[in-house]
Amino acid sequence: MTDSTHMEPAGAVTRTTRDLVRAAMSGWLGTAMEFMDFQLYSLAAAIVFNKIFFPDVSPAIGLIAAMATYGVGYVARLAGAIYFGRMGDRIGRKKVLIITILLMGASTTLIGVLPTYAVIGILAPILLVALRLIQGFGAGAEIAGATVMLAEYAPVQRRGLVSSLVSLGTNTGTLAASGLWAILLAVLSEDQLLTWGWRVPFLLSFVLMVFAVWVRRNLKESPVFEERPDVVDGVAMSRTQAEAVFQKKDEGVLEAGLRQRKGKAFFLALGLRFGQAGNSGLVQTFLVGYIAATLLVDRSIPTSAIVYGSLVGFVTVPVVGLLGDRFGRRPMYIAVTLLTIAFAFPTMLMIISGSTAALMLGMILGLNVGVLSLFSLESVTMAELFGSRTRFTQLALAKEIGGILATAIGPVVAATLTAVTGSWWPIAAMLVVYSLITLLSAVLSPETRGRDLVRLEDAV
Repeated sequence: MTDSTHMEPAGAVTRTTRDLVRAAMSGWLGTAMEFMDFQLYSLAAAIVFNKIFFPDVSPAIGLIAAMATYGVGYVARLAGAIYFGRMGDRIGRKKVLIITILLMGASTTLIGVLPTYAVIGILAPILLVALRLIQGFGAGAEIAGATVMLAEYAPVQRRGLVSSLVSLGTNTGTLAASGLWAILLAVLSEDQLLTWGWRVPFLLSFVLMVFAVWVRRNLKESPVFEERPDVVDGVAMSRTQAEAVFQKKDEGVLEAGLRQRKGKAFFLALGLRFGQAGNSGLVQTFLVGYIAATLLVDRSIPTSAIVYGSLVGFVTVPVVGLLGDRFGRRPMYIAVTLLTIAFAFPTMLMIISGSTAALMLGMILGLNVGVLSLFSLESVTMAELFGSRTRFTQLALAKEIGGILATAIGPVVAATLTAVTGSWWPIAAMLVVYSLITLLSAVLSPETRGRDLVRLEDAV
């Protein structure tokens, strides 16, 4: 009896259970690091960066400037998605994943040693933006690569559950970053936090980077990549080479992948991404600063709510992954987005109610229903939508364009709208709009559960 976990026809590349565990560990660690890095920054932007990097402006303008600096990383992510996505489809997933994690880890560590505005003036925020650009360039393909790798390793009947481990990585990173900030806020004075305390979480990310690189160096390449009919000696053929092969041998599988007009699957994936990305930017980034700066609630409360919500997510994410394997991706997407829409305004009413318990419950619900549940489904569905020849590139672009349009711009828009209206309702309205876009995309999408990931063509 073999312990192979990759269930393909005879003659296919096989991987052992141990290989699957390594792939799961690699995806979990890398994604945890990516989200730890970005959550460290987003919380720092909401809590202290407006004071130490943008001190000469009003609190409201400082918050907007800090959020805008947070957003520039997403522009670099798009460049990284294009560059590393193509590389991953051409030479394999493993090599790219080692490069991306090194870029992310190095830039995050360097943020922790940056001089502040008080020391070097305007050069401080300039250097901060530069490191955010480097960090984003590496992160642009990190989660896409981890998603592709894990989905291509997973046994077909448990692909949703196994792929959800990527989402657990995001949850772990969020939890670690939020937990570190919660500890700092609880034990340090304001002066200690602003002088040296904020540096500690960024410097600690170096340890995680070293461990993640070690795991990935010992990881085998994706079995799906090695099975692709257009891959020879570990490198994908160019389009010209592949066309020559199928014309000579009448290779139907190659022809299907090369002749298909691209676009439908990409725009559906972009719509599926929109709800999760937009809701994440609002719940995990903007609301933390809004609750502290506008509602005048102690900033440790929303930070703690993110920690508790992330803990609950360790149940939410695999359960949603299992349900996706049982009932299909499309029905689960429709159900989760409808729940998010239904709870958007009640959740915000809980947050502004004045009750600490209601505020924390509202944030926990928002995180688990509107963000983590969608992320669990996204991790497998987007991989299944795309053909293997361009899966890495298309998935990375869909994620990052969605991130720019929703996660990066969203907090800035929310900060502006709440400042102009003097009210909380634009936040709830944005949650509804983001979720409606994903709902429409789910309705229009095909069911992808069980699809053969070696096929070169997209699902639509």
